[in-house]
Amino acid sequence: MRTSGSPRVGVLGSGYWGSKHVRVLHGSDRVSSVAVIDQRQDRLDALTRTFPSVAAFTNLEDALPAIDALVVATPPTTHVPFALAAIEAGKHVLVEKPFATTYAGAEQIIEAAHQQQIQVMAGHTFEYNSAVWKLRDLVRSGELGELYYIDSARLNLGLYQPDVNVISDLAPHDISIVNLLMGRQPTSVQAWGSRYAHRRFEDVAYLRLSYEDRGVTANIHVSWLDPCKVRQMTVVGSRKMAVYNDLAAEERIRIHDKSVSVAIGETDLTQPPTSYRYGDIIAPFVPADEPLVVQDDHFLDCIATGKRCHTDGPSALAVVEVLEAAQSSLRTGHPIPLTEIREHRHARDAALVDVAG
Repeated sequence: MRTSGSPRVGVLGSGYWGSKHVRVLHGSDRVSSVAVIDQRQDRLDALTRTFPSVAAFTNLEDALPAIDALVVATPPTTHVPFALAAIEAGKHVLVEKPFATTYAGAEQIIEAAHQQQIQVMAGHTFEYNSAVWKLRDLVRSGELGELYYIDSARLNLGLYQPDVNVISDLAPHDISIVNLLMGRQPTSVQAWGSRYAHRRFEDVAYLRLSYEDRGVTANIHVSWLDPCKVRQMTVVGSRKMAVYNDLAAEERIRIHDKSVSVAIGETDLTQPPTSYRYGDIIAPFVPADEPLVVQDDHFLDCIATGKRCHTDGPSALAVVEVLEAAQSSLRTGHPIPLTEIREHRHARDAALVDVAG
């Protein structure tokens, strides 16, 4: 379903991400009005002082008649009920990461949006990042050669979340990026985590995503407890290696013309078993467009035209499924094949159908 004219957009939640959405949408000429919804009056007052034309509401029910679309930027465990309430009222919805804390919850949102024939989109912001697009092109064009592995680190001191662990908070970014680079979901997921400063939730974690059909492993390190802010991904191929540093003011992508060769057949045991090739380091031009601006503009375009969102329901489900597998691996200490999760889910659904019948 399309929305004619310039939509009225509400932002539910005025914290870190919500306030950013308010700023971006307020500056868009495609939006007729912006509303912010938050129970905390002090946050509403701060935003309306900065953006006087923004309408303020303390609850979603009062705001729904005044909006055509909603950005859900509240704590993750509230995403499903808030999104469903907006969808039931016929509003297009963009849900911040993580889209949902369970696969079942994500399915609920997507099915409700399908029934209402409205747009639903996941806030996988880095899939609208020009540097990530360049990295994707390098991988898919074969310029790096045969892909060996991917390493990613997303570290900082904070921000601790009140209702989810560091995996649910930070890893959705890296999972969505790696899925984009690989053009598919992983075949299995393993996770390790520790609780240091937080009693309830892991604040440091490591994930291993295996793409067995491609022979590629992606290692993801996420932390709320690190002295340095790091947002870096390294992609290693047989011909070249690429480093994406999202914090770099310039040269966010650097392509290293380096590789390692292993001797075939009989070798001279007096010589090293491998040889190394060193070449130039190239930093291709990457546009400096703000990813959140690109993402929100895409959402508005999809509302206006009815076209499919890039980070749509299936994209959201793909990331949530990996997150759910990671949480399961965290509890059991074992790798979790995604096919195993799907078989259990299908068996459960079939049993529910039999009982209902």
